[in-house]
Amino acid sequence: MRLRALLCTLVLAALSAVSMPGLAAYPDKPIRLIVPSAPGGAPDALMRALGAQLSQQMGVPIVVDNKPGGSYTIGTMDLVHSAPDGYTLAYGNIVSLATNRSLLPNVPYDVEKDLTLVANTLRLSNLLIVNNDLPVKTVPELVAYAKKNPGKLAFASDGNGTTAHLGVELFKAMTGTDMLHVPYKAATAAITDLIGGGVQLMMVNTPVSGPQAQAGKVRALGISSRQRSPTYPNIPTIAEAGVPGFEVEAWGGIIGPARMPKDVVARLNAEIRTALANPALRERFRLLGAETDFATSEQFLDLSRRETLKWAKIIKDSGAKID
Repeated sequence: MRLRALLCTLVLAALSAVSMPGLAAYPDKPIRLIVPSAPGGAPDALMRALGAQLSQQMGVPIVVDNKPGGSYTIGTMDLVHSAPDGYTLAYGNIVSLATNRSLLPNVPYDVEKDLTLVANTLRLSNLLIVNNDLPVKTVPELVAYAKKNPGKLAFASDGNGTTAHLGVELFKAMTGTDMLHVPYKAATAAITDLIGGGVQLMMVNTPVSGPQAQAGKVRALGISSRQRSPTYPNIPTIAEAGVPGFEVEAWGGIIGPARMPKDVVARLNAEIRTALANPALRERFRLLGAETDFATSEQFLDLSRRETLKWAKIIKDSGAKID
């Protein structure tokens, strides 16, 4: 009798657990992925590729929701105000997780208190590109031209605090040149104006700049990485082309609201690691000009802390500001 009573108790407990709301295996419904920038840019293309792979692995749709503006603060604050259940995630990068703190007068969120850094996913470099009508073909020629025409060259970016902005600010500081910053809401709009001659140069992520340079619509003078890119082997690094020590790399990954359950973070971390090891996704990233770069939640947070300190110094030394 005791054995029968025990078995009945265990069966009832199991049935109760199955019927209780909130205990279903994660995930059991679509996941919203906020991308705090406009459609068509590098973050959008890369996160859509990653989202498609994660959707295939996890068996639920990953729905990309573009929320551009405010140096990534609009989309990031949408995430901060979301339920920490793993069904709303976002793309967090060097802007939202590092440079904003030193560049914006008031950042409406605290990276360590308001967010959960789930996993870093990628690194990518920028190409220094110029309008085809600008009479320069090398980095030294650009520096010489800028010095002869102080304040007359305008460079575009896809927003304040992005590497397209701060990369040129660092370039200016290291070369002693003076150029005007013109921020855009989207990299695609900036590229269009660059091709048309509305601005003269740009240093933007390779997924956006690479195809335009390869098509001959703009002229590439250098790449911002420490070493030459396998995708663009004929383009010298900016450091080797005339600015020794110059290096700028963007990075980004998946973040969530604060207080996410540890088991959900662990599941997402494992799924992202698996996705980034997929040969098809790695090739897709490569074609977009990015490298897969997995980091655990702890490693991602450490990267954010290191880069915040690094860019704080660069911003202070270069005098970079919001335009």
